[in-house]
Amino acid sequence: MSVRVFVPRDTTALSLGADIVAERLRREADSRGLELTVVRNGSRGLAWLEPLVEVETPAGRVAFGPVTPGDVPALLDAGLLEGRDTHALALGPTEAIPYLAHQQRLTFARIGVIEALSIDDYRAHGGFRGLEAALALEPQEIVESVKASGLRGRGGAAFPTGIKWQTVLDTPADKKYVVCNADEGDSGTFADRLVMECDPYMLIEGMIITGLAVGASQGYIYLRSEYPLAKKILDDAITRAEAAGYLGSDLLGSGRTFQLEVRLGAGAYICGEETSLLESLEGKRGLVRFKPPLPAIEGLFGRPTVVNNVLSLAAVPFIIAEGAEAYANHGMGRSRGTLALQLAGNVKRGGLVELAFGTTLRTLMEDFGGGTASGRPLRAVQVGGPLCAYLPEGQWDLPLDYETFAEIGAGIGHGGVVMFDDSVDMAEQARFSMEFCKVESCGKCTPCRIGSTRGVEVIDRIRAGENRDANLELLGELCETMEDGSLCAMGGMTPFPVQSALTHFLADFQRPVDGD
Repeated sequence: MSVRVFVPRDTTALSLGADIVAERLRREADSRGLELTVVRNGSRGLAWLEPLVEVETPAGRVAFGPVTPGDVPALLDAGLLEGRDTHALALGPTEAIPYLAHQQRLTFARIGVIEALSIDDYRAHGGFRGLEAALALEPQEIVESVKASGLRGRGGAAFPTGIKWQTVLDTPADKKYVVCNADEGDSGTFADRLVMECDPYMLIEGMIITGLAVGASQGYIYLRSEYPLAKKILDDAITRAEAAGYLGSDLLGSGRTFQLEVRLGAGAYICGEETSLLESLEGKRGLVRFKPPLPAIEGLFGRPTVVNNVLSLAAVPFIIAEGAEAYANHGMGRSRGTLALQLAGNVKRGGLVELAFGTTLRTLMEDFGGGTASGRPLRAVQVGGPLCAYLPEGQWDLPLDYETFAEIGAGIGHGGVVMFDDSVDMAEQARFSMEFCKVESCGKCTPCRIGSTRGVEVIDRIRAGENRDANLELLGELCETMEDGSLCAMGGMTPFPVQSALTHFLADFQRPVDGD
């Protein structure tokens, strides 16, 4: 009887040699006369263990990792196919690995478990139950379920998803659209990619349900151009879903229509802003639009449009299949459900951690991340991407909750957590924030376009010791102007990391330099 061995094929695993490991397993098994079937599953999101090889046993799947091609012969000698734990890379039952066992996976329950492009595998693990339930509901009933779940935008703005859907549903039009913002560009983020590469039908199902809820018959996935594997997998998944009747002009024989396409992004960070994304999707330069009108009223091609992040849409199938209460029972305050946190930067155990809102950064960075990769003490952490604040140790015990973080001038954003040890120069990090805005600004508004350029210059003068006190005051005033006067979050939030660095790490701006 052939033993099934799972080798991930997501971008992270592939970059670490997963294809070579899979091929070596096949060749070595053939040479030994062993019956082995290599299944290319998605990643579990435990990046520091990739490639993570799993073996199916009567007692469940057993994990080994990180596996290199050179490890394969010794692993087979040590009883890999029987799931024995005699090799140094043996990790025991996959589900019992503490990093995974201590999570609360709702959205990411299937990643790494299923073969990404297998509809049968997806259905066997609860897939399309939400869509089947939605087809029996009225649009307003679907919207009410999403409202009751407490789901908020996971792309960063945290706007209540159900309210956005209600606006699109209530706006009459001859055509409506659902647009998935998959232009994942924040530093330290990869959760969207994991959804698309490891469980693509979940995103497809979420978009179809959204279309049923608001009366939209066409969807677009605006995909980051740097994700070629996700593009290939999504295109294949859409083709298979159409053939199986889950997409097209007659959804599961219901007479309802939903078409879906993937469009590659323009390679610009600003196109992650929803109105700039819509401009790009229409074939124009990615410039931010003035609001109002909101995209929910006049969006893509001037029609009512739902624009949601990958993680927002991916949460929808669970909500409709299991009920709004099952989702809302997780979390705290107005932050309901779970949050996909992505550990990156100077971290020992980087990867995806899905937990209910309310855990602390310290728990995340120490219990899951294991501290820094360098072994040096942690000094700062940036949560939410390059436009969010740097947090000192005194703020690591606050619960991860939208309102709590807003009170301290911080943000959760897309859930990226980038860690820094005590060797970091926070003045340099502040400069990077301004320079990032300078490079990525669409240039439409003066505070962002000019402010970021002047910000870099002022920080350089401070670091060079030129009239330091006056330039520190000038930098503070410049940040206020950008925050209050910018057209969108690009310029409006760039001051946040700069201001936090000035508040909590001022000494880094005042270090003596040659000539002081």
